[in-house]
Amino acid sequence: MTVLVTGAAGFIGMHVSMALLDAGEHVVGIDNLSAYYDVQLKQARLDELRKYEAFSFLKLDLSEGESIVPALAEIPNITKVVHLAAQAGVRYSLEHPFDYTQTNVTGFLAILEYCRQLDKLEHLVFASSSSVYGGNTELPYSVDQSVDKPVSLYAATKKANELMAHSYAHLYGIPLTGLRFFTVYGPWGRPDMAYWTFTEKMLQGEPLPIFNRGEMKRDFTYIDDIANGVLAVLAAPPVNNSEAAPYRIYNIGNHRSEPLLNLVSTLEASLKVKANLKMMPMQSGDVKETFADIDPIRRDVGYEPATSLQEGIPKFVEWYKSYKKG
Repeated sequence: MTVLVTGAAGFIGMHVSMALLDAGEHVVGIDNLSAYYDVQLKQARLDELRKYEAFSFLKLDLSEGESIVPALAEIPNITKVVHLAAQAGVRYSLEHPFDYTQTNVTGFLAILEYCRQLDKLEHLVFASSSSVYGGNTELPYSVDQSVDKPVSLYAATKKANELMAHSYAHLYGIPLTGLRFFTVYGPWGRPDMAYWTFTEKMLQGEPLPIFNRGEMKRDFTYIDDIANGVLAVLAAPPVNNSEAAPYRIYNIGNHRSEPLLNLVSTLEASLKVKANLKMMPMQSGDVKETFADIDPIRRDVGYEPATSLQEGIPKFVEWYKSYKKG
């Protein structure tokens, strides 16, 4: 049987696909190869995946909605789906709001409709985000907390995904699990993330914009821990019974909230470059701190993050230098 991975040319999508392939699964990846960031990086990720005989790729744009469902239906033997395709980025959503409803809402609906028509679907795992917690001040963030006050459109679309998923689990009995990712980083990462932009600016001698004047914390989560967690969740679908829909939400993070300036100092040690800090006010749509309560995912599937920021950042730096050398 085969696993469908949407957003396979993305950062998390590539690593999840590779982990599945290493585990002996057949993977069909789809992606629209959007120009949100460097398409050459996405192509390079696909080149890595194409080294596996059990990987195949289709360029499809889920934001086309209902019209894309027949194309998805042509993919044979799908038993599990990992939906990671999304328009990411809190700040970008302030300037390009329609991109988010088309990709994150319409695109997710296309996947739900596709999965509704599959005869042998065992589990659909989809990407949510820690951004849904919005301005919550109770830490660590728990899946039991209310997430009804998003502070960005990106977060609102991810909350919409969770609501849509529950309705399809309830109506059609589709086993669905949403994962709220917390600040994922590592090799083959996204160029719009702080750890990447900071690395570039430090190597070029440019100042680093430090928002909220450094009073920021993030639950930085290394990509290998994320991929391992996704596979563990995928293998354990929620049970369909008369008491509740087969639906769950988990936080997936490192369960460690690190000051932003710890990221800077770790990069300084890895790059052997002193950072020039430019203190800035808080940005619209941003939050001061994220911190994941991972007890439910740890209890249910044995998820246990193993990589600290001090271990993970040097691995990213090593990859970054190698990648830039071409």
